[in-house]
Amino acid sequence: MTVDANKETLGFQAEVKQLLHLMIHSLYSNKEIFLRELISNASDAADKLRFLSLSQPDIMEGEGDLKIRIEFDSESKTISITDNGIGMNRDDVVSHLGTIAKSGTSEFLKNLTGDQRKDSQLIGQFGVGFYSAFVVADKVEVFTRKAGEPAENGVHWTSEGEGEFTVEPVSRDQRGTTIVLHLREGEEEFADAWKLRSIISKYSDHISLPIEMVKNEMAPESEEAEEEAETKADKAPEFEVVNKATALWTRSRNEISDDEYKEFYKHISHDFEDPIAWTHNRVEGKQEYTSLLYIPKRAPFDLYQREASRGLKLYVQRVFIMDDAEQFMPMYLRFMKGVLDSNDLPLNVSREILQSNKTVESIRGALTKRSLDMIRKLEPEDYKEFWKQFGQVLKEGPAEDYANKEKIAGLFRFASTHTGTSEQVVALDDYLERMKEGQDKIYYIAAENYNAAANSPHLEIFRKKGVEVLLMYDRIDEWMMGYLFDYKGKSFINIAKGDLDLGAIETEEDKKQQEEVEKSSEELVKRLKDVLESKVSEVKVSHRLTDSPACLVVGAYDMGAQMRQIMEAAGQKMPDSKPTMEINPSHPLMERLNAEVQEDRFEDLAQIVFDQAALSEGRALDDPSAYVKRINKLLMETIG
Repeated sequence: MTVDANKETLGFQAEVKQLLHLMIHSLYSNKEIFLRELISNASDAADKLRFLSLSQPDIMEGEGDLKIRIEFDSESKTISITDNGIGMNRDDVVSHLGTIAKSGTSEFLKNLTGDQRKDSQLIGQFGVGFYSAFVVADKVEVFTRKAGEPAENGVHWTSEGEGEFTVEPVSRDQRGTTIVLHLREGEEEFADAWKLRSIISKYSDHISLPIEMVKNEMAPESEEAEEEAETKADKAPEFEVVNKATALWTRSRNEISDDEYKEFYKHISHDFEDPIAWTHNRVEGKQEYTSLLYIPKRAPFDLYQREASRGLKLYVQRVFIMDDAEQFMPMYLRFMKGVLDSNDLPLNVSREILQSNKTVESIRGALTKRSLDMIRKLEPEDYKEFWKQFGQVLKEGPAEDYANKEKIAGLFRFASTHTGTSEQVVALDDYLERMKEGQDKIYYIAAENYNAAANSPHLEIFRKKGVEVLLMYDRIDEWMMGYLFDYKGKSFINIAKGDLDLGAIETEEDKKQQEEVEKSSEELVKRLKDVLESKVSEVKVSHRLTDSPACLVVGAYDMGAQMRQIMEAAGQKMPDSKPTMEINPSHPLMERLNAEVQEDRFEDLAQIVFDQAALSEGRALDDPSAYVKRINKLLMETIG
């Protein structure tokens, strides 16, 4: 840091240097974005001031009309964006413009792909739109003063977008911020009234603040008109509003174009991509509020950081209150974006009041149902992308929102034995339509990954009978199913837990045959139980298996192998729990085992069968080296 009188030269945070480089090289094909971002920031500054003025009226300094003004000078190649919002003091300037004080910065940099289009879309998610100024400018100046502070507390910030910036005090009578862009060589097209107006119309028409520019003057048609124009030029310029300056959500839906809805989404979400869908609704009667809800196309970087800011942009009677009112959406819908404008909440509403307000509960319930309906109505291709981005978050729903449990479950998609691939997924309604005659349960299996689920020996009887089984392998699945017991009157059954009940699918002939096999295998079952007593709670003949020699089954109310692994990986000590080993006596290996007379050899083979059954479940072996030794011993004997 160097100091020249009151002027300080400071270095950018390392991440900012990378970001600036990215900004300049990723947005070259969409440079006009800079104006949208700077106007959006100016609008936010005005919102913050308006909110503060509710409790501190003097902070308005006698000037209540909030606005944004855009000026340009084609000769000096500059553009100025001025707002009379909250403004900044020196600490704010250094903090906001010199560093990216966000926990996701490193995540952001990790997510960079090198694909210019994708990377440019990432930028908006991190609230760093200010730096887009350097896409068109080789020097940026900021003149600002925080509302309520004296004129001499003004700050002048300057940078050429390289490694450093300067900060110095400046006297500034007007509160708020002016950003001056010194355009790069070749970017002079932006210092033009028509160009700036067209960008504002395209991206910022929805901003509720008036955006002003110098009034357009027609070219003089006579000497008298020319003299009159020169006289006017000596006076202060006349400004006119160039946007609609009406809060978009207050307008009628048939007055708003799709492009306007999309641009408004980008304004409130700082996302560079269009949303998948939106719904705009006005409620009148017992409660009065307007909501505009959006489903994003991509998951934000902090979707799984539960402490990250989320929620709707809240207004009360058109007055901005807060950016992230999380009380109006359940946690499993935390990806939803939008605006809520209520006429029933007090202007001095706080987060504490929102926590226990009956009006809030009622609005939350209505918005939740509206969001779920919007998701349900997505086109198949859009839904496929939605599920890929937000499916795992939606799976938190049954545990959090019992009232909407069935609606949420109807949105779920799973791989199944019917599809044959992990990419093709089915809805529960599809499953119900394909249920076999006499089938009254929804069968599923939870495993560590798709292959483990799709190749599980537990599926064998279901394949033989042509019964579809849902394959679940997301880490959240087994936990989720602890809250999802049924769907449209059909119970869920985990085929790897407890005694298998096939109901009417199993014929009397099947049952009779099972009894005969059990009776003829009593001696083998007893021998196995004696050898494996320390590892299993029981050994029994299986009617799940047709091709495999054995499988392991946990108790109906015990934790499955997938959930157990997750809990152990999180450092949780799990209680001892022995599975049941079910055997298929008709398998050649079990027949060979049954015929074995040497007890030590029988024990080795029994241990191998148990370990293989554990491996097919995705379980970790208690003693892998012992398993390898037994396999090697068996191989050596086979080789001779």
